[in-house]
Amino acid sequence: MPKLSDTMTEGTLVAWKKKKGDKVSTGDVIAEIETDKATMEWESPEDGTLTEIYVEEGGKVNVGDKIAFIGGEGEEAPKKEEKPKPEEKKEEKKEPEKKEEKPKEAKAEKKEEKKAEEKKPDAKAGEPAKDKGEEARVKASPVARRVAAEFGVDLASVKGTGPEGRVTETDVRGAAKSKTAASQKTPAAAKPSAPSVKAGEGTRIQLSGMRKGIAERLVQSKGPVPHFYLTIEINAAPLMAAREELKSAGEGADTAKITVNDFVLKAAVMAAVKVPRVNASFDGDSIVQYADVDLGIAVAIEDGLLTPVIRAAQNKSLREISALAKDLASRARNKRMKPEEFHGGSFTVSNLGGMGIDAFSAIINPPQGFILAVGKVNKVPVVDDCDQIVVGQRMSITMSCDHRVVDGALGAEYLKELRHLLEKPALLLV
Repeated sequence: MPKLSDTMTEGTLVAWKKKKGDKVSTGDVIAEIETDKATMEWESPEDGTLTEIYVEEGGKVNVGDKIAFIGGEGEEAPKKEEKPKPEEKKEEKKEPEKKEEKPKEAKAEKKEEKKAEEKKPDAKAGEPAKDKGEEARVKASPVARRVAAEFGVDLASVKGTGPEGRVTETDVRGAAKSKTAASQKTPAAAKPSAPSVKAGEGTRIQLSGMRKGIAERLVQSKGPVPHFYLTIEINAAPLMAAREELKSAGEGADTAKITVNDFVLKAAVMAAVKVPRVNASFDGDSIVQYADVDLGIAVAIEDGLLTPVIRAAQNKSLREISALAKDLASRARNKRMKPEEFHGGSFTVSNLGGMGIDAFSAIINPPQGFILAVGKVNKVPVVDDCDQIVVGQRMSITMSCDHRVVDGALGAEYLKELRHLLEKPALLLV
């Protein structure tokens, strides 16, 4: 099982794309594997024949464990080592224990028998006659009887291992242990295979590996990382006008495909270049400031959220960022991403404006220093420079900051630069 993400410890074999006996070449997709971050295609690391498949579809495997064998021409898969069954091991251990215990038990039994003959105990009040009859018929040492009474073990149900089937103290103690273990297991065994549904609930959905990973990382972020939030309102009228001009070039032109989100991504990168101290992360006793702006883009997929990364985004034009963002988002949704394409990132931009969200705050993707949450462009009444109420277009952006890396003043400086760029979009085309 390959390590397909930096935090992956196990993977689920979703589907085999090749079957046993198929010839494969380096780069051929042979399986789909679900990690804690995404379901990805796994390519063959070498040429050969898929000689053996060790894990069936749906199986969970730890990183590093065998899932298949790709052999060269005429090469056979190594044979599995047969491990001794647990029952066989137990039987081997029991024999010497019996031999050692028998002499000790015999001596103890003789002493107890002599005492029992000298003094016979009266029957306990309320004890059923049936129990007395059964106990009288069972061959058991006085020690065994005493221990059975102590632990509440029915002697008639205990198989004796002593001479002529006599029940020994060891037999009774073993039965007592089995009884305790059974009582502890009963509640778990009684549970239904499907998750229990309470009154009023429709159904419960088992978490996928990706959802588990998201849950763990969010707890790691929101708990230990001291979040604080800064929100600005952008005058989006110039931005919308610039986008309309680009669209006027025609549907076939590349510029017509540039969206409002592409402008925001480019502005976020340029603002980080202007205010480089925000392009950093917390690392123990130091702050790591990055040389490149590796831009993370939040992409919603069926099982959760992925953040593919545009590397060295400061060196890319608006058109290039637009094309890369669309390509990464498409491949993320179609499970065609490579592990290195969603590792790392300086900071992330999450845009829910296209889904009708006015404003929101996002949780930082550790170890990044901040994340931007972008809302939709709304038409609202605003007061212009002549103190007249007119129709304006506004967009809300909230910056969630790791206070260990970004202070309030630094975050405000970054947002000031971001607003300047978005309200003068011509600067993003340079």
